[in-house]
Amino acid sequence: MEIIHQKIARIREHLKLIRSIENECNARFHSDPIYRGALLHYLYLSSDSCISLAEMLIRHLGLRPPQSYSDSIDVLGEAGVLEADFAYRFAQIAGFRNFLAHDYEKVDKDIICNAILPGLVDVDEYLEQIIKALN
Repeated sequence: MEIIHQKIARIREHLKLIRSIENECNARFHSDPIYRGALLHYLYLSSDSCISLAEMLIRHLGLRPPQSYSDSIDVLGEAGVLEADFAYRFAQIAGFRNFLAHDYEKVDKDIICNAILPGLVDVDEYLEQIIKALN
């Protein structure tokens, strides 16, 4: 259980770092490769860690093994750890993680700055629902 709480803390650290620089996204994303690299790196770490957290919880709770990264979120929804509607929507984080891992050269600034960054509130909600389920 301690490792689960450590993973939650690590995700929160990633979010804090992202939020400390997100207001500069539109101005710096294309002009500053170090900024862009750091932002994309922490977005990747956040999304990957959310999936790892789901996999840890699945093992801890003895749930069915997921068939894919997105299925790991679905399994938590099926088990009531996450609200079903939320889990269905949040499972898209797996596709985002894969995109960052494999197609990062095709990243669109507008999508990152104006859709992904504001959508990080879903990661907060994910963590809150998990913490609530564990208590």
